[in-house]
Amino acid sequence: MSTEPPPPPGSGQPPDDDPFRKQPPSGPSEGQSGGPSGGPSAGQGAGSPYDAPYGGAQPPPPSYGGGPYGAGGGQGGPEDPLAGMPPLADSGKRTLARIIDMILVGIVVVLLTWAFGVSEYQMDGDKISAGRSFAQSLIAAVLFVAYDTLMIAKSGRTLGKKWLGMRVANLNDGATPSAQTSLVRALVLWIPFAFCCACVWTVICGGWSFFDKPYKQGLHDKAAKTVVVTA
Repeated sequence: MSTEPPPPPGSGQPPDDDPFRKQPPSGPSEGQSGGPSGGPSAGQGAGSPYDAPYGGAQPPPPSYGGGPYGAGGGQGGPEDPLAGMPPLADSGKRTLARIIDMILVGIVVVLLTWAFGVSEYQMDGDKISAGRSFAQSLIAAVLFVAYDTLMIAKSGRTLGKKWLGMRVANLNDGATPSAQTSLVRALVLWIPFAFCCACVWTVICGGWSFFDKPYKQGLHDKAAKTVVVTA
């Protein structure tokens, strides 16, 4: 009969393969500073009137929340969800990355609408009506949502974000968003863009990150609980 102790619970679970997920902080080992709590070890005059105050250990300095994301609001403290994550991405670079993605997907939309005979402009004799067809809007919505969802769920990056050194991360743990989270984010961003108010919604949804504090989230980030950080 083996005398080896049983393995600790959960040791058989494979490690998370997401390199971006934040790891839990490791506490100090019990062998440091002479004891489990950093005080003097037994037999070294513990409790002697000549010992330094607090058993020779200095209390840690207080944390005032000063971090790379600004002071106040718990930033940099133990409750800060951004602790251990890269800096937040610049909103201007995010806008440029979005424009790149829109151009890339827009080219595919134009080619598909041309192939299916869907035209944005229709001419009927002397009457020219310029109207966006429902079929074209549907193709654009499907392609934009699919592109954003698949790319973000795979690596946290669209092509525009990859080229400019950014990625999307879960706010709570820094991991790459799941397919469900990526889909929610894409739907909020692209459905209004494709069907009703393209320019206005893009400015409102994406431009929200220029003013949002402290996480620089667009409206689609708030819906999915994500942030955009440097990669």
